[in-house]
Amino acid sequence: MIIDIHGHYTTAPTQLRDWRNKQIANIGSGKPFTDTLTISDDEIRETIIKGQLKLQQDRGTDVAIFSPTAGGMAHHYGDASTSLQWTRIVNDLVKRVCMLFPDSFIPVCQIPQSPGVSPENCIEELDRCVNEMGFIGLNLNPDPSDGYWTDPPMQDKYWYPLYERMVELEVPAMIHSSMSCNPNFHGTGAHYINGDTSFFMQMIQGDLFKDFPTLKFVIPHGGGAVPFHWGRYRGIAQDMGKPTLDEHLMNNVFFDTCVYHQRGIDLLADVIPADNILFASEMIGAVRSVDPLTGRYFDDTKPYIDAVPGLSDEDKAKIFEGNARKVYPLIKNYLK
Repeated sequence: MIIDIHGHYTTAPTQLRDWRNKQIANIGSGKPFTDTLTISDDEIRETIIKGQLKLQQDRGTDVAIFSPTAGGMAHHYGDASTSLQWTRIVNDLVKRVCMLFPDSFIPVCQIPQSPGVSPENCIEELDRCVNEMGFIGLNLNPDPSDGYWTDPPMQDKYWYPLYERMVELEVPAMIHSSMSCNPNFHGTGAHYINGDTSFFMQMIQGDLFKDFPTLKFVIPHGGGAVPFHWGRYRGIAQDMGKPTLDEHLMNNVFFDTCVYHQRGIDLLADVIPADNILFASEMIGAVRSVDPLTGRYFDDTKPYIDAVPGLSDEDKAKIFEGNARKVYPLIKNYLK
């Protein structure tokens, strides 16, 4: 089985974008935003069948772990109530997709983060998604200010109430930045990679997994800059008096395969143990064009894994399926 752990509903019907634009325009008006979102099941089917599902079938993916579009989280808009209203809308929509296509999609949720607001504020929506709607994980924005890093680093006890609930619910988080409103950082080309890399360094600095030994995180986009600078991070950890990275982090931190070129995947598979790599494509997402060097879409990532030199069939099975089952234990409710 091929499990893609990184899919976003980026092709949602235009009514969703229109609703969000109206909500944002209403911020500061002093009036509650009460518009309803109306999207039919047929409209959802059309966007999925012609988009995500077609590509999954063409590329040999059996099932995708599916969430709201990451760039659209945009937690900096409005306040906590704005974020909650938007979050419930998109989580409900993702759940509808997964109900309409239960053999192809498994839901992961957005949470209602807001700059300067305790992550504890997100627990009620996380509970609703997991306990009432069967979601198996969450996307966690390391920078709810979307480009200015105003909240504490993620090893800080500020985040502990959310981590405690994640452990209780047995759900992992994908560390996923959202849009960038800082002009210094392009969203998908810089801010996403900054978030991935910064999170890993924060985990080195702290001792989070002494307090939460079963807590699990997935760093997307191949771990940002981490695999390329593995020696730097090993050395920094050593200079700080931390345990080796294998002992300090690698029972709890995992990497996906959204790298988009063969040499990058080869490096990832050479540096990071196969036990810590999960197959992913992020389609339909950050890069949507065809690579002129290969003639394939950049985000068609399965052929990269297939072509990694010396990667055993056993390790490929871990990357394509086994590790997803390990990191997302509630996936057992969907897959036999």
